[in-house]
Amino acid sequence: MPLDKNTKKHQRRDQFEKKTIKAMVEIYCKYHHKKPMCEECNNLLEYAYKRIEKCPLMPDKPTCKNCHIHCYNKKYREQIKTVMRFSGPKMFLYHPILSIIYLKNKYSDRNRIRNNDKKPTNDK
Repeated sequence: MPLDKNTKKHQRRDQFEKKTIKAMVEIYCKYHHKKPMCEECNNLLEYAYKRIEKCPLMPDKPTCKNCHIHCYNKKYREQIKTVMRFSGPKMFLYHPILSIIYLKNKYSDRNRIRNNDKKPTNDK
């Protein structure tokens, strides 16, 4: 049975999000824990995967920075922010294609948000 366009888009976005977060956690762990993936970072990654799978905004999910839903609990939110802050600038060195796709998504999000704010209202 062929998949509809929305399902394919959802699967692609889901895979992209998981690849990106995995790359970021691996970079962070490599520098801070001197391992490819320690238990603490693996737990964070598994939690992030669950959050991605349950995201109600897929496939048009904005980047985390532009998202209005805070889906991580407080403990993991601080950890993932630390990982993203550290790994984000290094992504161009280790994963340039993921970085370019991320930037494309980020600027599409901004434009979508900006365009939604400029929509005329029918209030009289």
